[in-house]
Amino acid sequence: MTHIFPRHCQASSPVVMRGDGVYLFDHNGKRYLDGSGGAAVSCLGHSDADVVAAIKAQLDKVAYAHTSFFTSDPAEELADRLIASAPEGIGRVYFVSGGSEAIEAALKLARQYFIEKGQPDRHRIIAREQSYHGNTLGALATGGNQWRKRPFAPLMIETSHIPPCYEYRGREAGESSFEYGQRVAEALETEILRLGPKTVAAFVAEPVVGATLGAVPAVEGYFKRIRQICDRYGILLILDEVMCGMGRCGTLFACEQEPVHPDIVTIAKGLGAGYQPIGAMMCSGEIYAAIESGSGFFQHGHTYIGHPVACSAANAVVKKLVGGGVVEQSRIMGARLKKHLIAEFGQHPYIGDIRGRGLFVGLEIVQNRETKAPFDPEQGVHKAIKKAAFEAGLACYSMGGTIDGIRGDHILLAPPFILEDNHIYELTDKLQQAFRDVF
Repeated sequence: MTHIFPRHCQASSPVVMRGDGVYLFDHNGKRYLDGSGGAAVSCLGHSDADVVAAIKAQLDKVAYAHTSFFTSDPAEELADRLIASAPEGIGRVYFVSGGSEAIEAALKLARQYFIEKGQPDRHRIIAREQSYHGNTLGALATGGNQWRKRPFAPLMIETSHIPPCYEYRGREAGESSFEYGQRVAEALETEILRLGPKTVAAFVAEPVVGATLGAVPAVEGYFKRIRQICDRYGILLILDEVMCGMGRCGTLFACEQEPVHPDIVTIAKGLGAGYQPIGAMMCSGEIYAAIESGSGFFQHGHTYIGHPVACSAANAVVKKLVGGGVVEQSRIMGARLKKHLIAEFGQHPYIGDIRGRGLFVGLEIVQNRETKAPFDPEQGVHKAIKKAAFEAGLACYSMGGTIDGIRGDHILLAPPFILEDNHIYELTDKLQQAFRDVF
């Protein structure tokens, strides 16, 4: 008997008892390789002594102080550390407790920025289909995940969406990758003109699309064109790096590989590595200056923003990511994982595409490799593979609706950056076992 309101009311989950490196152990002692880092969260694994020590040390000083009264050394130090490695132009950090909060803060800041600038008509948000930006109402409305959005549509703000940069399914015959990227980027200008340029505040996108598409990076030149369009019409570019950032793709910020400079960037998940709930909205110095010289007050806030213990944990995490070479480890081990997956699954009859960057890899499941036809959604293939993998001792992140919110299945892999070669072999062996069990 439990009084927990679970994610799935008809499913019972094992009780997690402890973590050790890349493994989690349940109450029966069964060991699970964490092949997805939870939801691309646990970048340092489950037993990092330095992060635990940082949390304990801060608890011995002070656990909490409301930011309407105090700042704290951990928050100040973490902000300095993030800005030192941030994309060009990013100058301020607003700490929150997770990714959805970070997106909500970004949307509200974009709106207030234009009010402060004397452009109150700018309120529209454009994003992409098959994206995911969080589960609170503003973030959910911005995202393009139809399955998540549909029940709550009457409660949401109005947003509009353009097609994603999804080369596997979107590039036409005879079209180069670059040409494809330019074509789909132009959809942003078309939508801006449809809405009215002076009504649009921001365009929101994931540099590498995570949960909804399964680790899909943009093609070369896409984001450069997106930045040009935003600049032409005075629109803010918000990059959502909640899932793909903080070293997950092999660089601290995923957008470093485009390269593109956002006006606002959101981070979470890997920022706290699962040891504490924390996220951040980071904005340009120009945006901050508009607030500072205008009302002087960002009309937003949550109880736990800038939490000293969470910031202490994140400080220890970022120190390891940047100074400890762990981001480089993500790049190196990501290349090895992808190479091994291609060797093992590259010709698999039910795998159509293997993509991603760093330790952020997606496998798209198809019924027919030649036609790219998906399985019937009623079969629930992604659910069956996730279940079979978990029974084999592998936790992986599966999703359906990959193509259009209804059809398509994929598996997302996002293991801890401390992954070793033997873990790669174990991961692929257990995933192979899951595919054998299902198919």
